[in-house]
Amino acid sequence: MKFLKSLLKILLVLIALLVILAYVFDMDYLFKAVRTIYIKGHTTAFLEDYKAFDNDTIKASDTKIIWPLHKEYNQVAPTEKLLKAHKDYGTVAYLIIKNDSIFHESYYDGYDQDSRSNSFSMAKSFISGLLGKAIMEGYIKSLDQPLGDFFPKYRNVKTTVGDLSSMSSGLDWDEAYYSPLSVTTKSYFYDDLAKMMLELDIVEEPGKEYKYLSGSTQLLAMVIEKATGKKIADYFSESFWKPLGAENDALWQLDSKEKGLVKAYCCFASNAKDFARFGKLYKDYGKFNGKQLLDSAFVVKSTTRRFPESPYGYGFWIKDFQGKHSFAMRGHLGQYVIVVPEDNVIVVRLGHSKGPVAKGEEYPESFWINLEEAYKMLNLK
Repeated sequence: MKFLKSLLKILLVLIALLVILAYVFDMDYLFKAVRTIYIKGHTTAFLEDYKAFDNDTIKASDTKIIWPLHKEYNQVAPTEKLLKAHKDYGTVAYLIIKNDSIFHESYYDGYDQDSRSNSFSMAKSFISGLLGKAIMEGYIKSLDQPLGDFFPKYRNVKTTVGDLSSMSSGLDWDEAYYSPLSVTTKSYFYDDLAKMMLELDIVEEPGKEYKYLSGSTQLLAMVIEKATGKKIADYFSESFWKPLGAENDALWQLDSKEKGLVKAYCCFASNAKDFARFGKLYKDYGKFNGKQLLDSAFVVKSTTRRFPESPYGYGFWIKDFQGKHSFAMRGHLGQYVIVVPEDNVIVVRLGHSKGPVAKGEEYPESFWINLEEAYKMLNLK
């Protein structure tokens, strides 16, 4: 009995020491990680984790714009290959839009057309869009305006807002999603993102080459808030969500209710049909419902590779499909809004897993399955 009591005391002392050390070394975010993610059996963020965090609301318009249905709406059955991919990789929503009408939609795992799920890095496209809007409205001078104009810490570096949007910032950042000790994981659970971000340095020459860093988008959002004097959720609502006629309010995760900064590089929760609206906006060169919401030149630049060898433009992934220009919003675990402007096609897929990625490839096999099988259903080549 004495031995058990002694052992218990030792364990309690060790736990207390670990807690103290976590706070001393600024690693107490791990407690939140355990509480919200790991204790639930997940090794990384998941589709409905937004329910465990504070969120800001992106208000939808009182005047909803309903997607019209295609004359062949849901008349063509999904291919066997597509159904297998849905099952294997946990698809929860799949949408094909042709000529701005819904050709096919299906939902799985208890999700429906209004169910929210985490978009993860698709949110980067939203932030880049807000950059374009801020430039259009005169809050930011151009893509070439220095980061140092907004934060004195970076006054002596050459990084521009365009570098942040195009993933060429030179920021000291480790893009590791499954390591609990990476800066990416820390940013997901940290309760003061602005403080954390402004402790990071620019360690490589910016504007020279593509290097995907989520921290670049987080800094860009902080620039936009400082330039406009508006919270990201409010600015996004007034600039896009309401004008695009979104049917539902969306949620954007915050670092904490007290600090109120959105996790801008990720964590925008909405549904397939409302996500698709942003793809349509870019497909139509920034015009929606007769209004020019974004400058068309900015849209073209955003959906064109900045560097010849890069798969990225400004907030969008670029890849030819069947010899045709296409671009996409992409998020962790296989969240996609894929646009092929030449064929007036938008494909949206949301789900639990992206599946395997072949060595040397930027895109998982499932990305192409979702697009190729949609084309078979549409009888397009």
